[in-house]
Amino acid sequence: MWVADMDFKTAPAVIKALEKRVANGVFGYSVVPDAWYEAYIGWWQRRHHFTMKKDWLIFCTGIIPAISCAVKRLTNHGDNVLVQTPVYDIFFHSIENAGRHTLESPLVYKEGRYEIDFADLEEKLAHPITTLMILCNPHNPSGKIWTRDELARIGELCKKHHVTVISDEIHCDLTKPGTEYIPFASVSETCAEISMTCLAAGKAFNLAGLSSAAVVIPEEGLRSKMNRGLNSDEIAEPGAFAVDGVIAAFDESEDWFEELRTYLFANKQYAAEYLRRQFPKLRVEDSEATYLLWIDFGAYTDDTTDFCKRLRAEHKLFVTAGEQYRGNGAQFVRMNVACPRAMVEEGLRRFTEGVRKILG
Repeated sequence: MWVADMDFKTAPAVIKALEKRVANGVFGYSVVPDAWYEAYIGWWQRRHHFTMKKDWLIFCTGIIPAISCAVKRLTNHGDNVLVQTPVYDIFFHSIENAGRHTLESPLVYKEGRYEIDFADLEEKLAHPITTLMILCNPHNPSGKIWTRDELARIGELCKKHHVTVISDEIHCDLTKPGTEYIPFASVSETCAEISMTCLAAGKAFNLAGLSSAAVVIPEEGLRSKMNRGLNSDEIAEPGAFAVDGVIAAFDESEDWFEELRTYLFANKQYAAEYLRRQFPKLRVEDSEATYLLWIDFGAYTDDTTDFCKRLRAEHKLFVTAGEQYRGNGAQFVRMNVACPRAMVEEGLRRFTEGVRKILG
């Protein structure tokens, strides 16, 4: 119950599309057809009220490859790349493996909810070698959906201090039923002008293994720079299955996805309520997005690393210690509940047993 993928088969229409591709028997070089662009544009228009133009979209083999490419292309060696911690740990790899510095603007944690410290954010954006910000929208691991006002303010501050924004929106579809996320580039002309947005069907449809994603860049100059970078890094061409599965997901699987989303959030609610009953000192807030629980162990320990190692070794349950997300993450555990209810129940049983035996 750790890495962020699901223990469910993908949508039937996706399986059918891939079976058709297999039956064709030719797995050579592929091109990106108009239907791929139309699938992305249609999904974001219908579900997220954001109209993209075909020219804004570039295929890439994954969001992290795109972010790593952007770090190398949009910054110089030794520059600061700002992130709001705790946050998805692979961002740090993309930054630091390229010889750049991770600059943290820690989120403020108040009564189980995270808020942006805008004074700290502006101070760090204003640093002369801060040239890029990676925004996680919605936020992983907390599941927070940023408001339109928060996103607009981030955009204005980044423009003021000449900082480009990469908005990682891979969890955007996995919102609580009745709740919507707001695409960063849709907020204002400023946000669109200074940003590159990373999108994919991988989380919502369990397609990470297809190596298929997209970047959306409205501003022509930035788009030209990234187009060259993605092609130079050889991550802008699809494999044989990367296109067909995504088209089937976005064009033919919306009803399936709605059923999935309802199931996932029922799992989240069930798990949160279970943990609150068993351990009143644990804080488990109802988050608005992702299929992840971000569990506050502050009443027990300020470092969950040893607990998670022992939980895996002694109780055969794999969850993620929060230290790797930096910020105040060390007192947290991240748990993935994107699995059948019976597995959630078994995982919670082992978790309960582990907390009682390991932490007392």
